Amino acid sequence: MHVQDVKTWVVGNPPPQTGGRYFIFVKLTTNDGIYGYGEAYAATFDPHLTARMIEDAAARYLVGKDPHDVDVLFRNCYSSGFSQRPDVSMMGCYSALEIACWDIIGKAAGQPVYKLIGGQVHETLRSYTYLYPKDGPVYPDEIGGKHVYNDPDMAAEVAVECVEQGFDAVKFDPAGPYTIHDGHMPRLEDIDLSARMCKAVREAVGNRADILFGTHGQFTAGGAIRLAKAIEPYDPLWFEEPVPPDMPEVMAQVARATTIPVATGERLTTRFEFGRVIENRAASILQPDSGRSGGILETRKIAAMAETFHIQIAPHCYCGPIVGAANIQIAAACPNFLILESIKTWDGFHGKLLKKKIEWQDGHVIPSKEPGLGVELNEDVCEAHPWEGDALHLEMAREPLMP
Repeated sequence: MHVQDVKTWVVGNPPPQTGGRYFIFVKLTTNDGIYGYGEAYAATFDPHLTARMIEDAAARYLVGKDPHDVDVLFRNCYSSGFSQRPDVSMMGCYSALEIACWDIIGKAAGQPVYKLIGGQVHETLRSYTYLYPKDGPVYPDEIGGKHVYNDPDMAAEVAVECVEQGFDAVKFDPAGPYTIHDGHMPRLEDIDLSARMCKAVREAVGNRADILFGTHGQFTAGGAIRLAKAIEPYDPLWFEEPVPPDMPEVMAQVARATTIPVATGERLTTRFEFGRVIENRAASILQPDSGRSGGILETRKIAAMAETFHIQIAPHCYCGPIVGAANIQIAAACPNFLILESIKTWDGFHGKLLKKKIEWQDGHVIPSKEPGLGVELNEDVCEAHPWEGDALHLEMAREPLMP
């Protein structure tokens, strides 16, 4: 068996663009007709350029090769161009190809991927959702007036609705702007809003749901510690990425100074970067995104490293349903799995992108028993929704934050 054909799509995500502005998918087909799907969580360049990068990496290191040899593919991509270090763009491309290889491997074996990376530990997977607005835009830079991200009463109302759907964990990130110049010291108004949001949601849901407090690495260690003290009374399950991801030593200062578990990982790639987080005791919850962290096997290795330090895994997913499906395969096989990020209940456009949507019941994802990833991309939907914009998947403000 060898990989014979490679096809990519850049799919525009219709409003309200829950999960990002676009998704980058790849399809690999072998000489004996088995195909597999992958997805890249990559946002550093134009997505069409990223799709070409995926095709280039495949042409150099995968076409004509056996898709079972994912570690060989990893070493080739990791070392490409005499680099041999974590490269977020290359690892996004690699992750997409690796996930597609595992989809092929599972289909060839007639087994779900989780059966091939250690076996199924969890029959169902606890999931959480962001507090998404009922109507209107998702992104904070498009917000005017009251919104679920800045209005405690509205956030509490949406949180109750999520709990009534079946979720027992909800996430929100009201901690203010994040910019290319971070970390910064939080403004007093941002600390106040964060505390009021946590208070309102906690009072609304009581002990029916965990609160997951998100930030995007926007603070200095001192600033993050100040904010943590303000929200500690509401007992969040985690304080996410309180400082920029490039210095786990600094994040460790925050972890030592708060009773809230620190979580991080969506912007990290490969076991080498996650190893530094573990070594520095910078977080007690890791959030690898399989579309960036290195695909399925690399993320399983990250989880195994974390397990030896009693660190838990909460796979990140702010992208499309193929990364979601890969995360599910990994989580099902990890003893130290904590919780899975869902894009709502995997309905909406995420559901339309698949021939059969990801199964979700009473706050839990049900891992598919079908071979491979357990999902099939609807290629007609991909073809019908090409991305034509020039914005990146996610972006940061470019002006420094003024107090």
